Amino acid sequence: MSTDDFLAAGERAAIRGFRHDDAEEFTARVRESRELHRPWLFPPADPEAYAPYAKGLIEGPAKAGFLVCERDSGAIAGFININNIVFGAFRCGAIGYGAFAHAAGRGLMGEGLGLLLGHAFGPMGLHRLEANVQPANAASIALVRRAGFRLEGLSPDFLLVDGAWRDHERWAITAEMVS
Repeated sequence: MSTDDFLAAGERAAIRGFRHDDAEEFTARVRESRELHRPWLFPPADPEAYAPYAKGLIEGPAKAGFLVCERDSGAIAGFININNIVFGAFRCGAIGYGAFAHAAGRGLMGEGLGLLLGHAFGPMGLHRLEANVQPANAASIALVRRAGFRLEGLSPDFLLVDGAWRDHERWAITAEMVS
């Protein structure tokens, strides 16, 4: 992989957009990470499910998908998607993310999230990002807290996950908080 593919690169991690030809590697990583992701996250685990998922992130006007990669090898370490993007006076989006098992606990997602914030608040022109996290998901909360997000409240029955409406803590960060 060429470093020209990266939108931003740090010491060990880099971010780039999703591609349709990432299906095999992405879904293999999802299958390897099933135990890590449950019960919080259900990304596509086979190429057939990946195709429409990636298409929405690549072509959708209100979504943008980013892969967190190991900078030196280009191997996919995780993903961060910005959903529900609204421009105009709002300039906001909601992030969803997941590390893959082989990269969990290595600091790659933290570095990748920092790179994503620079990209979102820079070239993308966003002002605010939110992360809605189930209260018991300690690792996910730790990630956004380390990145500087502030806890803004609890949203009861916020999101349908695994067949049930789940409470979520609402974390947010603005461009001024990163500068």
